[in-house]
Amino acid sequence: MTEQTSSTENPRRIVVAGGGPAAHRFADAMHSRGLEGWHVTVLTEEAHLPYDRVALSKALTDTGVDLTLGSASMWDHPSLELKTGERVVKINTDARTVETAAGSTVEYDHLVVATGSDAARLPIPGAEHVHVYRTLEDVWAINKAIAELTEKLGRKITAVTIGGGLLGLESAAGTEQLGATPVVINGAPWLMNTQLDEGAGQALGRLIEAKGFTVHGGVFPSEVLADDAGQVTGVLMADGRVIDADLVIVAIGVRPRDELFRAAEGEDPLFGLGQRGGVVINDYCATEVDGIWAIGEVANFEGMCLGLVAPANTMAEIVADRLHGGGATFPGFDTATKLKLSGVDVASFGDAFARTEHALEIVYADPARGVYQKIVTTDDAKTLLGGIFVGDATPYTSLRPLLGRELSAEPGAYLTAAGGGDAPETELPDGAILCSCNNVAAGTIRDTINGCGACDGNAPVRELGELKGCTRAGTSCGSCVPMLKKLLETELTKSGVEVSKALCEHIELSRQELFDAIRVLELTSFEEIMAKYGTGAGCDICKPTIANILASQNSAYVLDAGRGTLQDTNDRALANMQKDGTYSVVPRIAGGEITPKKLGVIAAVAEKYNLYTKITGGQRIDMFGARLEELPEIWKELVDAGFESGQAYGKSLRTVKSCVGSTWCRFGVQDSVAMAIRLELRYRGLRSPHKLKMGVSGCARECAEARGKDVGVIATADGWNLYVGGNGGATPAHAQLLAKDLDDETLIKYIDRYFMYYIRTADRLQRTARWQEELDGGIKHVEDVVVKDTLGIAEELEAAMSKHVDTYVDEWADTLKDPERLRRFRSFVNAPDQKDDSITFVPDERGQMRPATPEEKAAAGQQPVLIGATIPMRPSTPELEKNEA
Repeated sequence: MTEQTSSTENPRRIVVAGGGPAAHRFADAMHSRGLEGWHVTVLTEEAHLPYDRVALSKALTDTGVDLTLGSASMWDHPSLELKTGERVVKINTDARTVETAAGSTVEYDHLVVATGSDAARLPIPGAEHVHVYRTLEDVWAINKAIAELTEKLGRKITAVTIGGGLLGLESAAGTEQLGATPVVINGAPWLMNTQLDEGAGQALGRLIEAKGFTVHGGVFPSEVLADDAGQVTGVLMADGRVIDADLVIVAIGVRPRDELFRAAEGEDPLFGLGQRGGVVINDYCATEVDGIWAIGEVANFEGMCLGLVAPANTMAEIVADRLHGGGATFPGFDTATKLKLSGVDVASFGDAFARTEHALEIVYADPARGVYQKIVTTDDAKTLLGGIFVGDATPYTSLRPLLGRELSAEPGAYLTAAGGGDAPETELPDGAILCSCNNVAAGTIRDTINGCGACDGNAPVRELGELKGCTRAGTSCGSCVPMLKKLLETELTKSGVEVSKALCEHIELSRQELFDAIRVLELTSFEEIMAKYGTGAGCDICKPTIANILASQNSAYVLDAGRGTLQDTNDRALANMQKDGTYSVVPRIAGGEITPKKLGVIAAVAEKYNLYTKITGGQRIDMFGARLEELPEIWKELVDAGFESGQAYGKSLRTVKSCVGSTWCRFGVQDSVAMAIRLELRYRGLRSPHKLKMGVSGCARECAEARGKDVGVIATADGWNLYVGGNGGATPAHAQLLAKDLDDETLIKYIDRYFMYYIRTADRLQRTARWQEELDGGIKHVEDVVVKDTLGIAEELEAAMSKHVDTYVDEWADTLKDPERLRRFRSFVNAPDQKDDSITFVPDERGQMRPATPEEKAAAGQQPVLIGATIPMRPSTPELEKNEA
């Protein structure tokens, strides 16, 4: 069934039935291998782009979270088509077509079935009153029900989850975060009985109960009780007990959606089905019918169907490889699991139950602490077969890739909870799978670090974010990220690249260390700092970094006292340089709110100086094409009209984007415009390691795209939810929830602390997303510092922000007051009145002007120029500044 194509005129047609993670991974695998000669159509019954079911618990507590897999731009490829709302209901194997519930008939040359699973249902009376936990619609419905019931009953409701496995515990934890009292009913004697043995299950039970959960184990429910109006009142158990409940969620597992393969009544079956469902596949994921493949949870391999992301991804890659002429085979199921539950550390992998003949079990158990660690090995105690960790899963990260390999130390040394210290250092062999979700081996990671084949010039990779992007490792569940970072640092050290925190060759301190030293010693000049901590005259790394640190700690004019020589080009001109040597002018428009009168001022200035105007993504108006000598004239008119610098040129706060909010919008629940303006006026001029962007949305519809900002604020009926660490750019990241339902003052207090902690501890040019990602503990650490004040520095951080707010002065207003400062804004130092004739504009096709191209300049008789060789801004020096003054 292996096949390659070469024709682009008559592409082979692939139809994918299903739009879950397995379908997405297959489409992505085809896309990455090349779609020439292929056309892929993905038919999904859901209304969404394929999303990450592994992270479904996030959508339970935050209905605005975006779980979309990969980049939505992938679906723009002309040979890749995604059709939502199209559920495949029938396969016609003779005609090679599928039919959908919407009445469509789609032809295929190859059919990839990725229909996944359905949530298992309870065959008991009252089951029609329960919720299930499987799709976005399911978790949104649970979220809404908890909110409505809490308001209706006027008290904290009781949410009962039936099922004590991974999904059940994540569901119960979500209901607790939403304000309900969590109760878990588990038919087995202990929790997560599929992944944990009895000792581990009992330890987990103690941890769960310590978090305030009530667990009923070893007995099954027999009926869901409800009143005449259909409102749930309780769960009747098989032993006659009634457990009070206001809401019931069933999360007892999944059933493969194999209805497409089942024969209609009176027909002979065409497909082999497993005893417990699922279509039988061979070791390269093909079914018994030519041209039809199955991947993910619907596929039955060696009698098993599993609802895990790692084998689904592997199957998808295998089919894509086979269709492109490869020979990949499925190695079997990886059953490693890790519970995503705050404060409860649980992991299981390999032969956790020691079913291998003569297997040894090395166990440490402390029931009082809820700690259980077990390593399973061969009878010679050398080869790792599996393990279970509850309460302290620290060894899991380093042991998981060693499955099936010899350990470098005796097994007991890895039982860290026994008090023996850290687990032994182990160098992963190249074949060890570091990221099981995406099947990425340690050797692939090493090869990428030493020279990424996907990058121009086979360039080596030096950053964790870049490494994740190139290899996909660490981009799914994230449990392998610590090991990934460790491997990166090890390989850099091996190749002679010192893993140093030094700022540059002139300063051995890291940015964080240098920031603290300058703050404690109250240093105020570059010369003082270099004399104490540096060597030489500095460079284009340490100079702007020191200038940035000084600006963060003191609101003095950034170009005075010799600091002008330290700044980047844009900061020296207090404007963004464009490719033709002109500058852009961006006045602050706080929260995107502006009066008609001020709009008129901008229009008048743009017309007077013939500037190109553009509304930015941050809800401001950008004016392009200003010459250096025109900047003071332009800014005088703007400042006189009440505008101030928008600091689009600095590593500082850019904008606070907002929707219209409750003042006008019928959906708004808080005044997002007022809050956005308050935040922008508070943090304007705040210099930081990188640019900062904020957003404020007046309701969960999220029109201000707050989750894509460094700090995002989303209104709720009870206040504001605060999100941190969101970034756009080449490696976008969604902000994570830090705190919820905050009043105005608490919100601002937490943002003060967050920004100041970031400014003090981040590396040079490090965005908040990467900083947050690399913190030990991630968002949990941020919460500890910002919300819980575990470091005891909250008052200090707030005081530092108050100092900034109290001493803020607009840079352009300050510039215009001082004639000496204005001397900087000349095209030529020795000819103050001469303008740069190399700057030429031509009309564009939309009624504005644009920079002339080299060809247009040549046609006009001008010599072509190199941008950078004729920048009208000259490098400043202390001696030159002194002479000018």
